[in-house]
Amino acid sequence: MSSIIFSILSIYLFIFLGYIAKRSFKEKIDDKTITLINVYFLQVFLTFWGLLIRPIDISLLYAPSLYLFIVLIILLFCALLAKKIFKEKKEYSIAVVAALIGNTGNLGIPINIAIFGEESIQYTTIVNLMNVFLVYTIGVFYYSRGSFNTKTSLYNIIKLPILWAAIIAILLSLNKVPIHPSLMNMLMMGAYASITMQLFLFGIYLYETKFAEINKKLVLWVLVLKFFLLPLVAFSILYNLNLDPMVKGIIFIEFMMPLAIANINLASLYDCKPKLVTALVFLSSILFLGFIFLSVRVLQYF
Repeated sequence: MSSIIFSILSIYLFIFLGYIAKRSFKEKIDDKTITLINVYFLQVFLTFWGLLIRPIDISLLYAPSLYLFIVLIILLFCALLAKKIFKEKKEYSIAVVAALIGNTGNLGIPINIAIFGEESIQYTTIVNLMNVFLVYTIGVFYYSRGSFNTKTSLYNIIKLPILWAAIIAILLSLNKVPIHPSLMNMLMMGAYASITMQLFLFGIYLYETKFAEINKKLVLWVLVLKFFLLPLVAFSILYNLNLDPMVKGIIFIEFMMPLAIANINLASLYDCKPKLVTALVFLSSILFLGFIFLSVRVLQYF
């Protein structure tokens, strides 16, 4: 348990520093500029490094396939039901996609290592790869739809360099193309810079968020979806499958991760109520501190 706590606190420290930075310098810090630099430049390094640091084993595709299957079930449910509840376009987009974009990388990988050990890395890495594609396809589409039409939203998917970086990195990995250590070191520098900047950006938006003004109905919708419906559906499907208990546990834990900071990046990039999304990410991160320990207890039923 102590490993889980330290994994979480070490990440939250940078969020706190971002909050202090914005509080200290206020308008001198331009959050939109930070978002653009991170999404269009530094996250390209993060994508390359993350996908090349370990060989991709396509024999492990059943884990991300299950993850995708469960996400698509919930996505269909959200797309149909949320339309009846949230009439405002941006709130509908957030209601559909926010809970489905979890922090399977920065938080999910170390948490699973703390629970299952190093053996979990081969599974968490490829599940996170699937999540990357979900973020920069479905995530981009819905956050973009909050401000643009369908055609523009689809175009916004293909013009993001992160998606193309992921495709290239996967091809290099599958073909076992050797990458020079100096190049990997350079990619690692950019990757860590991107991770740190994402956490700082979270803190920056957190300072500007007025929780009293956010839509309580939308907050309740996203949090119930994240910590009750999504885990319930995941557990129901995984429980009835004849899989290695560790693999089922890893997939379940990945679904319990709080909302990813990528939600804030995309909401900010496409002007889809980023402060509201920041509140959702923050609240899910707080609730996660309690739910993660309940989730560990659930693992015994696999």
